[in-house]
Amino acid sequence: MPLITLPGVYAPQDDTALLAETLRREPLEPGARVLDIGTGTGALALAAARRGGEVTAVDISRRAVLAARINARLAGLPVRVVRGNLLAPVAGRSYELLLTNPPYVPAPAAVLPRRGSARAWDAGNDGRLLLDRICRDAPGLLAPGGVLLMVHSALSGTEPTLRMLRAAGLAAVVVEHRYVPFGPVLRSRQGWLHSQGLMAPDDEKEELVVIRAERSA
Repeated sequence: MPLITLPGVYAPQDDTALLAETLRREPLEPGARVLDIGTGTGALALAAARRGGEVTAVDISRRAVLAARINARLAGLPVRVVRGNLLAPVAGRSYELLLTNPPYVPAPAAVLPRRGSARAWDAGNDGRLLLDRICRDAPGLLAPGGVLLMVHSALSGTEPTLRMLRAAGLAAVVVEHRYVPFGPVLRSRQGWLHSQGLMAPDDEKEELVVIRAERSA
C-alpha cells in the first residue's frame, strides 16, 4: 500500500527497495526482535512486521516518527516507533535483526545538517559520519546469531564498513549490489564529488551495496 511521506522525510527509493528485497530472503522467526534504525516512513519496519517480527523503529526526525506511526496504523501492524539519535533509545536491548538505510551521501559540509530535507541523506565529507557510528555501536545490540542488514552507496566506502564490522567480531559480506542512475542530489554534486576523487566526471550511476553482518551464535 502507498506510504504517507511528510515533508522532509526520506521517501522510499532504490536503496529502500534493495534492502527490502534482501530482507525478504533473510530467515526471520515469528516474534524475532527487529530494530529499524533511521526508519523514515517506516517502509522497512513494516516489511519486517509483515514477516512476523516484533519491530521497533527509531528516527531522530519528529516528522519521520509521525509518518512511521501513521503508516503502521494504516497498515494495521504493531510497530513501536520511538524518536531518538540512532541507537540511544534502545541502549541495553538486543535484537535478532537490525535494519538500516542511514544517511550516507558525501556532502561539502563536514557536519550533519540539523534540519531540513538534507538531514535524510547528507553524512559529512566522506559520507561516513553515521555509518561509522552504526558500525561501532550496532554489534553490541545483536543477540547471538543476530544479523545486521545495512544498505549504503559505494561512494561512502564499502571496505571501511566491512572492516569495522569484522573488527567488532561480525562475519560481514556484501550480499547484494545494484547500479542506479544518479538522483537529483548526486547530479547536483558531480563536480564536487569528482574534485574529491569519489567519481569520474562521466559517471552517471552509483553502486548501492547491502552488507550482511552476523554475530556468531
